[in-house]
Parts: sequence; structure tokens; C-alpha cells
Amino acid sequence: MNDTPEQRGFIFPGTLEISVMGAADIGLDALMIHTLESMGLLWHPETLRSKPSTKGNYISVTVGFHAESREQYDAAHEALRALPEVKWTL
Repeated sequence: MNDTPEQRGFIFPGTLEISVMGAADIGLDALMIHTLESMGLLWHPETLRSKPSTKGNYISVTVGFHAESREQYDAAHEALRALPEVKWTL
């Protein structure tokens, strides 16, 4: 079976969202944006949103960014997962 990105709901080039989860007190949004920008990826400020955990110890930050290819999308996940402050990405 040929499982292309389009068959999994991804269309390239395009704007895709990525979310990270980490401690609420470390400026995770700025760290995420800095990482994407350092990779040369264009992110869309109007898509930036965050949601704290129930107890407020953790935060989820989501942003849309432009990816030319699946490789760029995967590289963004990899770069964010490599940050010690990031617990996981979605």
C-alpha cells in the first residue's frame, strides 16, 4: 500500500500546526517560535495559542507554520523534541 502524506491528511506545501507541552513557567511559546524561526520556517502569529494544564504546572502551546515538505514538518518535530524543556510534541 502506498501511504503518501496526502493520504494521511497532510498536503504539502501548506500550513500545518504543531503543539508542544512543557512546564508552564519557562516561556515555552517564545522557545517554540525561536526554534521554528532558527530553522527558517515561517510561522503564523494569528495561530499561536496556549492552554494551561488543570493545575497550571504545564502548558500546551500550538502554532501553525508553513512546511514545504513532509521532511520540513518532521524536522520541526525533531528539533522541538530535542529541547530539554519540551516534554512532547503533537
